[in-house]
Amino acid sequence: MPDQSIPEARTVEAPPGEAVSENASPREGISRRRLLGTAGATGLVLGAAGGAVGYASAPAGATPLTSLGEVMAMFHGKHQPGITEGLQARGHLVAFDLAAGASRKEAAALLRRWSTTAQRLMAGEAAAQDDTDVARDAGPSSLTITFGFGNSFFSRTGLEKQRPVSLDPLPDFSSDHLDKARSNGDLWVQIGADDALVAFHALRTIQKDAGSAAKVRWQMNGFNRTPGATAHKMTARNLMGQLDGTRNPKPAESDFDKRIFVPATGSTDPAWMANGSYAVVRRIRMLLDDWEKLSTGAQENVIGRRKSNGAALSGGGETTAMDLEKTDAKGALVVPINAHARIARPDQNGGAAMLRRPFSYHDGIAADGTPDAGLLFVCWQADPLRGFVTVQRKLDRGDALSTYIRHEASGLFAVPGGAAEGEYVGQRLLEG
Repeated sequence: MPDQSIPEARTVEAPPGEAVSENASPREGISRRRLLGTAGATGLVLGAAGGAVGYASAPAGATPLTSLGEVMAMFHGKHQPGITEGLQARGHLVAFDLAAGASRKEAAALLRRWSTTAQRLMAGEAAAQDDTDVARDAGPSSLTITFGFGNSFFSRTGLEKQRPVSLDPLPDFSSDHLDKARSNGDLWVQIGADDALVAFHALRTIQKDAGSAAKVRWQMNGFNRTPGATAHKMTARNLMGQLDGTRNPKPAESDFDKRIFVPATGSTDPAWMANGSYAVVRRIRMLLDDWEKLSTGAQENVIGRRKSNGAALSGGGETTAMDLEKTDAKGALVVPINAHARIARPDQNGGAAMLRRPFSYHDGIAADGTPDAGLLFVCWQADPLRGFVTVQRKLDRGDALSTYIRHEASGLFAVPGGAAEGEYVGQRLLEG
C-alpha cells in the first residue's frame, strides 16, 4: 500500500441546529455522510455545544475510508474480475440451478443480462431496470462480479461435448461432511465489494435478473477485514486469528499464469476456457470452541507458524523460507511433521499451487450452542486435479488442523476468461 500523507485537520461549519448537507459536492467540502463514515478510523469528534464538526488525522499509511468507494475494477479484460484483485471486505457466493425446461437459449440470455448488470454496477452505475437505490450514494467500492459453470450446466443445456474434463466431480475426502443442498449448482456467481450495501445491491440485482430462467440453489455470505483498518498492508487473518495466505502465488511470479489460468493455446481444455480458471468453493466450519481451548503455542504447532506475525516456527519473518529439517535441543522437528503449513507447501505436493481468495463467515449460533463460523474457502487454479485435489489429498492423510475444521459444502466451477468489449461472459461457449 503506498504511503499517504497525513491530511490536514479541517472543519465543516453549519448553523446551530442544522446538519451539514448530504448533497454537498466533494469539491465543496466533505459531506455529513462521509464524516460519519470516517468516524471509526479517524477519531471523529462532534462538538457538544455548537455546529462545528472536526476530525483527527488518519494514521500514517492507512487508507482513508472516504477513498474506498472510488476504487473501480474493470469488467472487460483477459480474465474475469474477482480473481487477482485484493480481498474485499464483503462477499456473497451464490449458486443457481436452471429452471425446468430452460435451454441453451435461455442460459445465453441470462448470461447476457448478468454481464450487462455486472458492467454497470462495477462502474458505480445503477441497474438498467428497476434499480433498488440501495447503492445510490456509493461509488464502485471495488465491486467485482464473477461467473462460472458447474458440471451439471452442460447436460442441462445440451453442451456435454464442451464440458471440460477438469470439471469432473471432486473426489470424496475423509474430512467431508457435505450438505448436498449447499453444494455444486448449474451456475455460480461470486460477488465482492468493500462496502456491504454495494455488495448486497449487486446480489439482489443478480437474483432479480435471473427471472424465470434460474432459481437460487444456495447462498453464502462472508467478510474480510476492511482495507485501511490496519496501519499497513498485510496478509489477512482468519477467524482462528492466524495469518491466512502467506504463501499465495503472486502475479509477479513468472509461473503465476501457468498455475492459475488456462492457457490460450496448448491446453487440453476446450477453447472457450482460454484465459479462464477453475474455482473450488468449500464452506469450512471452524470448531472455534475447541480451537480456543488450545494455548497459543499449541495453536502454532498445529499451523506451523507464529500467530503474531505468520513467521515459520523455524525462524525469520513471514516470508522467510520454512526450514523443514530444523530441530530443537531434544532433536524434535521445530515445525511438527503434521503441521498444516508443512503439509500444504507446494514443494511437498509436486509443485501444486492454488490462489486462495476466501471470505470468513459467521452464521450465528448453532443449536448446540457453538458458533457456526469459519471460512468460505475459494481457490483458483488452471487444473483442479493438480491444484486443490493434490493438496487436499495430502492434508486428508494427517493434517493437524483437520481436528479443528469441518468441510460442510463444496463446489467446483469452470470460470471462463473475461469478456471482450461487446461480449458477454460465456459467449464463446454458448454461441460457439
